[in-house]
Amino acid sequence: MSSSIQEKLTVLPQQPGCYLMKDKHGTVIYVGKSKKLKNRVRSYFTGANDQKTQRLVQEIVDFEYIVTSTEIEALILEMNLIKKYDPKYNVLLKDDKSYPYLKITNERHPRLIITRKVYKDKGKYFGPYPNVIAARETKKLLDRMYPLRKCKNNPGDYCLYYHLGQCLACAKNPPSKEEYKEMTQEIVSFLNGGHQSIKQSLKEKMEAASEELNFERAKELRDQMHHIDSVMEQQKMTLNDQVNRDVFHYAYTKGWMCVQVFFIRQGKLIERDVSIFPFFDDPEETFTTFIGRFYLHHNHPKPKQILVPAPIDYELLSELLEVNVSIPYRGRKRELLELAGKNAQIALDEKFTLIERNEERTIKAVEKLGEYLSIETPHRIEAFDNSNIQGTDPVSAMVVFIDGKPSKKEYRKYKIKTVDKPDDYETMREVVRRRYTRVLKDELPLPDLILVDGSKGQMSAAIDVLENELGLDIPLAGLAKDDKHKTSELLYGQPPEIVQLERQSQVFYLIQRIQDEVHRFAITFHRQLRGKSAFKSELDDIPGVGEKRRKLLLTHFKTLQEIKEAPLEMLIRLGIPTSTAEAIKEHLTDKKPNTHN
Repeated sequence: MSSSIQEKLTVLPQQPGCYLMKDKHGTVIYVGKSKKLKNRVRSYFTGANDQKTQRLVQEIVDFEYIVTSTEIEALILEMNLIKKYDPKYNVLLKDDKSYPYLKITNERHPRLIITRKVYKDKGKYFGPYPNVIAARETKKLLDRMYPLRKCKNNPGDYCLYYHLGQCLACAKNPPSKEEYKEMTQEIVSFLNGGHQSIKQSLKEKMEAASEELNFERAKELRDQMHHIDSVMEQQKMTLNDQVNRDVFHYAYTKGWMCVQVFFIRQGKLIERDVSIFPFFDDPEETFTTFIGRFYLHHNHPKPKQILVPAPIDYELLSELLEVNVSIPYRGRKRELLELAGKNAQIALDEKFTLIERNEERTIKAVEKLGEYLSIETPHRIEAFDNSNIQGTDPVSAMVVFIDGKPSKKEYRKYKIKTVDKPDDYETMREVVRRRYTRVLKDELPLPDLILVDGSKGQMSAAIDVLENELGLDIPLAGLAKDDKHKTSELLYGQPPEIVQLERQSQVFYLIQRIQDEVHRFAITFHRQLRGKSAFKSELDDIPGVGEKRRKLLLTHFKTLQEIKEAPLEMLIRLGIPTSTAEAIKEHLTDKKPNTHN
C-alpha cells in the first residue's frame, strides 16, 4: 500500500458516500458506496480478502470519495457514477440485459409486436419475458386469433398475412376503431390472465361451427384452444390477489452472487431470471444496488409491489423506486420468496464450477503470464499480426484482450501506407508507430503487454519504435510459430529468449488463443481487400466504366463471375448504357476462368 493511500485512509469521514478506485493510468476501475466511508474503504487495504478482491486491490494506486447527506443519495450517486465511468470491476452493473415485452401499439391500425424498449408512448406493454421463446409463442398464438396490422400496405393492397386471415389493415374495408378496440381489449384480457374466458369463447364458436358442418373451421378453433393450453401451461404458480409483483432473492459464496427474480403478473408466475456475478462490497448493499439499477438504469417497468428478503433495507428501496417494497414473513408470498432464494442457491452451486474454470483460463492465466515474464499482471494485452500474399495489399491487424478475454470493440485494422514491397519488419514499424502515436495523442489506455506475431526481427522493429521514437517502456513479447503455423514459442527479453511454458498449461492456451485470433482477424481483412482490389482492377480496364459505375457494380454484385453470368438486361436496368453493358460482358467473357474471383 502506497504512502499516499495510507494518508488518505486516515482522513476518511464516517459518513455515507461513494468511492472511486483508480489504477495506474488514472482509470476508474471500481465504484462503491457505503453508509460509513472510512470503514468500507479501509477494509479493502486491511485484513484478509478473498483472491478476487486481492486482485482488485493490487490494481488500485489511488482513490477518490464523495460524501453524501443520506444513504439513498449515495445509492443514486453510485449508479450514476457507474453509468458514467463503466468500471471494469462493476461487472453486474454493466450488464445491459433487457427483456422482451409484448406491446400493443397506439396507432389507427394497432400492431402486436415484441420489443425490448419501454417508452411512454401510450402503447400497452406486457411482460417481461426473460425467455424470448415464450414471448414469441404467445405472440404467434395471438396473431392467429386477432388479425391486427402485420404490414404497411394501403387498403386493397393485400399482404400474405391478409390471405392467412391474420391482417385486416390492408383489406378494402379495414376494421373500424371500435372493432380494433374490441380486439385489443380481448388481447389485454388474455395477457392479463383472462385466457380461460377466451378459451370458453373459442369453445362456443367451435361448437357452433360443428353444428353448421364447418368442420375445417371447428378444427382450427380446437387447435387454437390446444395452443392456449400449451402456451399457458407453465403459469401454474399463482396468488389470488391478481397483483403484479417482482420477487427478488439472492445467494452468495466465495465473492460471487446469484440474484433470482420471479416475475408475477396478474397473480401468476410468468417467468423468472437469474444473474450471476462477482461482487466486492457488503452482500446486502450489492443486492440493493442490483435492484435499484434493475429498474432505474435498465428501464424495466415497475410492478405494484416488490418482495425482498430480510435484512434488506426495504424502506430505502421503497424511497428510491417509489414502489411498495416489503419483506413477507408468512403465507404464500413468503413461500414464493423462499423458492426464489432456493433457486438462486441451486443456480449458484451449478454455475460455480464453470465460473472457476473460466477464471482459470482467463484472469488466472493472465496473472501466471505476468509471473513468467516477471512483470505486473498484464490485464490489457494488445497483439499485432501482418498479412500479405506475394507482397500484395499488405495489411496489419491488432486485437485487444482484457483479463484474458477478447474486447472486440477495440480491434483495429491497418492498411499499410509506407511499405510498397514485402517487408515484415518495416510493416511492423509502421503499424506500431501509428497505433501508439494515436494512443498518446488521444490519451487512450496503454497496454500492460504487447505481443507481436513473429520472432526477433519483428520484436526488434517494434521495440525500436516504442522506445526510441515514442519514449514508451511497455513489455513486448514475440509469438513464434512452427512449420504448421501453430504457436510454438513465446520470446521475451533483450536479446529475446524462449520463455519455458508447459504446453498443456492455461498460460500457453491463452497466448495460443491470442495468436490465433489476431491471425484470423488479419487474414480476414486481407482477403476482403484482395477481393475488392481484384474486382476493381478488372473493371478499370473496361472502357466506359468509371468511378460511379464501378461503385454501382460493386454494390449489386459480389464477384466478377456474378456480373459475367448476369443477363445484359440486368446491367442496363442498373442505369448502365447498353454499349457499356455490352463492353462489360464482352470483356469478362474473353477472360479465362481462373482470372475471375
